[in-house]
Amino acid sequence: MIGLLGKKLGHTRVYDAVGNAVSVTVVLAGPNRVLQIKSKEGKDGYNAVQLGFDDQKESRLSKAELGHIAKQKGAPVKHIREFRDFSLDVKSGDIVGPGIFSVGDFVDAIGTTKGRGFEGVVARWAFRGGDATHGCKGWKRRSGAIGQRLFPGTVRRGLKMPGHMGQQQRTTQNLEIVQVRQEENLLLIKGSIPGSEGDYIVIREAKKYPVLQARKDREQAAKDAKAKVDAAKGKKDAAKKK
Repeated sequence: MIGLLGKKLGHTRVYDAVGNAVSVTVVLAGPNRVLQIKSKEGKDGYNAVQLGFDDQKESRLSKAELGHIAKQKGAPVKHIREFRDFSLDVKSGDIVGPGIFSVGDFVDAIGTTKGRGFEGVVARWAFRGGDATHGCKGWKRRSGAIGQRLFPGTVRRGLKMPGHMGQQQRTTQNLEIVQVRQEENLLLIKGSIPGSEGDYIVIREAKKYPVLQARKDREQAAKDAKAKVDAAKGKKDAAKKK
């Protein structure tokens, strides 16, 4: 498992190798600083790599955070995240960037959705609402009955009700990387990613389609395409000789 901390910058469109316009999300995915290495054999009891992203002033960190970073001989950062079973061979102090991914890889994007405040059932859960005519006055955007009659006479647990909407962690899976701009620390990812512009996000290799498997499939597809072209060329040459 490989991954990076990043920041969602915005959206744009780019052209792929065939000339099709592709909508992408621009992610600032580096530089990530390796702060700590945890191992199963050590006191932590599990394998993980702790990454830090986005420089921060020392005055804005707690003493505990400053002590932890100083112990790892790192620089103050705003955002810290652990990645379990990190497959790259890194050590404390190393810099990791978008170069760990390549075009065609698939990733999962983890972010916090936009906050919508207090919303009713129509906006929050897409309820139909009540009728607007035939005497149904004042029920246009209400939910209707929420309880039972005699038994059990209470509101069911988990019933969809008005309330706070958004600001929840969500994961968008299997997003394709369209471009890797290592000099600018940018990843251009096809599709949309949860959160507002400027929010911190996590980019990790897709759990359902790991990076190594995707690269192997691309190599096999290239070999098959080359074999197909060679076969067609051979048939054409044979026809000319006849």
